[in-house]
Amino acid sequence: MRPVLLIDFGSTYTKLTAVDLETPSILGSAQAFTTADSDISIGLNKAMSILEHSCGAIDYQAKLACSSAAGGLKMVVCGLVPALTGKAAQLAAFGAGAKVIRTFAYRLTSEDIDEIRQAEPDILLLTGGTDGGNSENIIANAQALSCDGGSYPIIIAGNRSAGRDCTKALEGSGHPVFLAPNVMPEMNRLNAGPVQEMIRDLFLKRIVRAKGMSSVSEVLDGILMPTPSAVLEALTLLSEGTERTRGLGELIAVDLGGATTDVYSIARGDPSNPNVFLRGLPEPHAKRTVEGDIGMRYSARGVIQAVGAERLANIASVPAPAIMDAAEAFRSDPSKLPETREEQDVDRALAIGALYCALARHAGTLERVYTPIGPVDQQTGKDLTRTELMLLTGGALIYAPDLTGIVNIALSMQDPTALTPRHVKALCDSRYTLSAMGLLSGVDRETALRLMLEQFGKEGAYGAVQ
Repeated sequence: MRPVLLIDFGSTYTKLTAVDLETPSILGSAQAFTTADSDISIGLNKAMSILEHSCGAIDYQAKLACSSAAGGLKMVVCGLVPALTGKAAQLAAFGAGAKVIRTFAYRLTSEDIDEIRQAEPDILLLTGGTDGGNSENIIANAQALSCDGGSYPIIIAGNRSAGRDCTKALEGSGHPVFLAPNVMPEMNRLNAGPVQEMIRDLFLKRIVRAKGMSSVSEVLDGILMPTPSAVLEALTLLSEGTERTRGLGELIAVDLGGATTDVYSIARGDPSNPNVFLRGLPEPHAKRTVEGDIGMRYSARGVIQAVGAERLANIASVPAPAIMDAAEAFRSDPSKLPETREEQDVDRALAIGALYCALARHAGTLERVYTPIGPVDQQTGKDLTRTELMLLTGGALIYAPDLTGIVNIALSMQDPTALTPRHVKALCDSRYTLSAMGLLSGVDRETALRLMLEQFGKEGAYGAVQ
């Protein structure tokens, strides 16, 4: 037996998965409430005890972890134009597993600087201008940030002609400064890979240590990446497969958490109608977005604000005040599970609302515009209407008695202009396999894929690529 322990320090639960690489097989899994506010090792040790009770004592060859505890990787991004370098910076940060808590465009004002200081980001990504294009904006923003009194790292990934001046402007400030290639070197061309590697490297070397993870570092072989980055790795592997084993093709996934809702799409997203024109920055084939205001516990109020209390009350068949009361109870006690029938109905309505909003924000939109030659349909973002496979995870979905009903209602609520999936086969990641397999893919991609196919595979998908 070649056992490996895979650990996900989530914002609400610490989840463990034990895998035997020799068989290969999943030996067992366990979870316990994350204790990031006190000592994160308490929750880990409790989950370890639960796992040992079901699987016995195991001498693991390696213990690997990912983390989104203590707020995850919080980033602020600054760009020149919201729809171009601003969006490029966002996509780069999301793809690296970050939670973007603020986005700014154009020149930073004194009010913007105050807002950034109060947000206390883990990293700030400073972008702006294509290579050889506008330099003044990004240099001015670097000068403004040099006086904010903060100490968070700043990654400069804008016009390469301005890199040296930006670095010089930040000399003597409390900010560690890192220079990366431009995230948008040419108009409408995204170059996210280099800056994403830098973000992950900073996460490992600096951010994890600052979030109280040192208490468990001695028992781990390494915290390899933020949890969302691990999930994205797993989904990309599951979709595309390896040289030996076929993947499942294009898919979408939703991780409905207590604080945030993450949506992933591994799909081209080209217009389904050849007469539709694409507008804006081309999006990555493997895309992630995170809704920091939408969640089932810490961010339950955000779901109500986004959907409306009356609409959620109609879904749950309860009075609107019951929605507000239950959401407040869930927010004040994130470990609380719905007990009464009314709480169960409210929990289901919140899950539907969160799924509806997160999908709408992730997918592209279709808009009719009028030109001198007549009306033209214009697409912004990804067209996911033809995506037929959806993977779902998160406690509210995993333990839902009618998962199909939740998905169908959330999809039926979509505006016709939203390019969300129309009909999907919904599969549940009931064992929280995705984050674990994302970690495992860094050690053994073939085993990680085969274990995922055992859980999610459909007839004919498991086989050698022709």
